[in-house]
Amino acid sequence: MTTRETLQLLRAYESRNVTFIAPDGSWPIVWERARGVRVWDADGRDYLDFTAAFGVAATGHANPRVVKAGQQQMAKLLHAMGDVHPHALKAELARELSRITFERWQGKSEAKSSKSKVADRRTPATTGKTIFCNSGSEAVEAALKTALLATGKPGVIAFEGAYHGLGYGALNVTQRAHFRAPFRNQLREFGHFVPFPKANTAAPGGQQPGSILAETEAQMQSLFQRERIGAVLVEPVQVRGGINLPPPGFLPLLRRLCNEHHALLILDEIYTGFGRTGRWFACEHSGTVPDVICLGKALTGGFPLSACVGHADLMDAAWAPSSGEAIHTSTFLGHPVGCAMALAQIKEIKDRELVQRSAELGELLLASLSALDPQPSTLVVTPRGLGLLAGLEVCLPDGSPATEVALNLVKAMVHERGFILLPEGEHSNVIGFTPPLTISSNQLWMAVHALGLLLPR
Repeated sequence: MTTRETLQLLRAYESRNVTFIAPDGSWPIVWERARGVRVWDADGRDYLDFTAAFGVAATGHANPRVVKAGQQQMAKLLHAMGDVHPHALKAELARELSRITFERWQGKSEAKSSKSKVADRRTPATTGKTIFCNSGSEAVEAALKTALLATGKPGVIAFEGAYHGLGYGALNVTQRAHFRAPFRNQLREFGHFVPFPKANTAAPGGQQPGSILAETEAQMQSLFQRERIGAVLVEPVQVRGGINLPPPGFLPLLRRLCNEHHALLILDEIYTGFGRTGRWFACEHSGTVPDVICLGKALTGGFPLSACVGHADLMDAAWAPSSGEAIHTSTFLGHPVGCAMALAQIKEIKDRELVQRSAELGELLLASLSALDPQPSTLVVTPRGLGLLAGLEVCLPDGSPATEVALNLVKAMVHERGFILLPEGEHSNVIGFTPPLTISSNQLWMAVHALGLLLPR
């Protein structure tokens, strides 16, 4: 079908709140196929994808190793029985997730303690245990259940601008009114929000990072005293919130507060995981070990599978052994095709050293964005990023969000230049860059150069 025919069908048969379709049919493009960093639409036009399809295609679209693993598994065992009759790949993937999270972090912690001759008694068990899920939202909800079972305290501290998914559990900790407002009458609202400290934004009155963090701590301490808080949930970098980076001491502060108040530190690394920020996981930039980490998106490279991984002592304390009827499960739990693809995806990231590649190319991307120089009387652009996760904030000279300008730039990049980008942030004025980690330096330069040509001069 052509783009026009597909959009006509969607107008007729898909709920109208899902896909935005411009009245003149100029948006969206309809994807036909994708390979590596390239996407072809239904009318044969090709594009460079700088979204990695919401960060999923970290090793490139239709990565041959990942596709082969999925195809072979489909032919062998297409579906298993969730929590009843397991399959080997689910066990293998749970072990691999333990190895690249808590076991690897424990090794680094032991090496550090050995050098300093001081052991960290709060270091969790050397293994992790996993609850497999289907989406990022479900992984967050499994983590929230874990926190309640482990602490007996229902309250959760989350952050303004947070996006943790749209299921009813996750909506309680997703802050934006656009998503929450229509459903507030049915929400338990156990989430308590404090401002996310942004290293990328000038603080009121010229505050320094230390004073910003002190204010964050004061607000959190007040909540800990007033409410029964069992967990702190945070994205190490807010992606959909606008590529917001916190000061370096933010995650260590949260770790300390959780230790002090016997709460769990839950990190939502669904977008930032698997090399996106130049480390396997973004928490590693500050050496912060969570109690629970939520993973998804790039985990499989394109199959619906996510994971809630907690350190073994915590998971065993929170969740009783199954008596034959699991209290948290789903029909497609630990799907065999997803597990096969995830194992291949992780191996591909390791073999091609894509984490290091993300760190190196991320420096190039940020430097290129920093060189953009629009007419200051018309626009102010501010780049920020970590690894191959970057954003260009577009504002008017008075500092207000230039939403219409940013959206027009995104559309022009697609239609006129052949680059797929996404707007991020509450005001959609941050142009996000989350390309496959296999992108080349020349392709990065081409995209930034094309964007520069569209900026007013």
